[in-house]
Parts: sequence; structure tokens; C-alpha cells
Amino acid sequence: MSEDASDRRRVHAFVSGRVQGVTYRASTREAARERGVDGWVRNLEDGRVEAVFEGDPEAVESMVAWCHDGPRRARVADVGTEDEPPEGLTGFEIRY
Repeated sequence: MSEDASDRRRVHAFVSGRVQGVTYRASTREAARERGVDGWVRNLEDGRVEAVFEGDPEAVESMVAWCHDGPRRARVADVGTEDEPPEGLTGFEIRY
């Protein structure tokens, strides 16, 4: 059974706090892959982490919830999200 765009949700997230240098990107990739979520994650110069999650709506929502805690050493202050039209991403990568 194939998924069409109407079966997918895409969220663009910006995570602030102590989220760089604490394995946030690698942990995000692992959590997304465990949930079958596609997208990417990267560090921003201002100290935030930016991520895009795309896939099953419940799985995407689970990733957004995960972002509020992140990996053990992270201290998340805020997670801002914006819904966007799905683009059909496949896989999950760390962008540099």
C-alpha cells in the first residue's frame, strides 16, 4: 500500500536551549528512523537545531514530542513548529 501526500504530515521544527554538542542531531536521526519518519536535522549558527519531519501524522507528532526532551544531556528551552506541505522525502539525514 503506497502513501500519498494526503496520508503524510510535514513539520519544520526549531529547537532552542542546550541542544548542540550533546548528540542531539544523531539522537534525532535515530529516533526518527525508529519511528519511520523521513526528513533531516542540522545545527544552526545561532545555537538552535533545525529539523524537518515527514511521514505518518502520529509518528511525526511523536517526533515533535521527543524534541521537547531530546537526548539525556540536552536541556531544551523551546520547540517551535510550523506545518508545511509534504515534499515526499525519503530517509533521514544529518545535514551540515
